[in-house]
Amino acid sequence: MKIYDSSASRLPGLDLMRAIAILWVMFFHFRFTYAPAPLNEMARRGWMGVDLFFVLSGYLIGSQLLRPYISGERPSLGGFYLRRSFRVLPAFLAVLALYLVWPTFREEPGLSPTWQFLTFTENLRIDYFHDQAFSHAWSLCVEEHFYLVLPILVLVMMRKPGFGKTLTVIIGILLLGMTVRGYVFNHQLAQGLASDDRERFVVMYIEKIYYPTYCRLDGLLMGVVLAVVKTFRPSWWQRLMVRSYAALACGIACCALAIWLFHDRFGYLATVFGFPLLSLGLALIVAASISPQCVLSRIRGFALPATLAYSLYLTHKEILHLDQLYLGRFLAPRPGWIKLAIVLVTCFAAAAMLYLLVERPFLKWREKLSARSRKSMAKTLTVAGS
Repeated sequence: MKIYDSSASRLPGLDLMRAIAILWVMFFHFRFTYAPAPLNEMARRGWMGVDLFFVLSGYLIGSQLLRPYISGERPSLGGFYLRRSFRVLPAFLAVLALYLVWPTFREEPGLSPTWQFLTFTENLRIDYFHDQAFSHAWSLCVEEHFYLVLPILVLVMMRKPGFGKTLTVIIGILLLGMTVRGYVFNHQLAQGLASDDRERFVVMYIEKIYYPTYCRLDGLLMGVVLAVVKTFRPSWWQRLMVRSYAALACGIACCALAIWLFHDRFGYLATVFGFPLLSLGLALIVAASISPQCVLSRIRGFALPATLAYSLYLTHKEILHLDQLYLGRFLAPRPGWIKLAIVLVTCFAAAAMLYLLVERPFLKWREKLSARSRKSMAKTLTVAGS
């Protein structure tokens, strides 16, 4: 039984980007225990995989919401929210239930109140010093806020669309994020800096800058910009596709400069300028991966990790913890690459179980409901036109 759909409708380039994003994040969490020495530098920057996910989400969700306007239609808010709920909630609630009923499942003992997870406010209210279990749900909270607001923003903007208005909103959101991060760094984190308590400063940074949605819109914004260009400026998009290697080179250059800024990950310049620069670079790389002209769009073999990416994201830290708890004595004497392979196998096995038992059944149910809705709408139009 195949876990993933191997149909021609899949874009190998986007599968590659999703696979890179989730594996990069996983290696970041493996770095203290199971990442072999040659991967340490790459693993240390694995948090950037979340920004790649944000760019991908911005592009895909933005395209989904903007596409109907090409044919003179409007996106259905109810349909959009229903599809997102079927996509996100079942697996998330299943994993959250494991956290609540099986304390051993938790990678850390402290867990935030359940209501913070159910309302997707964990990233805004977390006590990171005490409650680090399931803290990686912060990025899902950012995504949920994005899913909630973007459709409304699109409907408002498209009442009287205009290039100048769109550009003003894009620049405004970008500058707002930079300003807020700079203000928080200089004023709210000053106490941690003055005390010379590095641990306290890092905890405050995570709580007040790294996790909150209003500080992490850069990647989502850059992804939406790609969707806007593709939808409403097809000639620009075509030029970008033709010049995909130039886009790839510029993207790599921007990412390299961002990585240099992030040599002090919690420094002021990285905080203010690093995130938008990194997001711009990743957006250009994603654009190149879509272009048929670029080799990235022709690299196949990553459909499985791309399909399991959400389940892997939800479970990999917990499985790593269980591996350490139950397989630690077996893994300890093994060479680094063997340990990494074993941990990857257990993580993929757990993700496959979550996908097959929870994700896929609800996705199939979603498609059935969508098909029924389309049939019902077609009947209504037929009757109205007769």
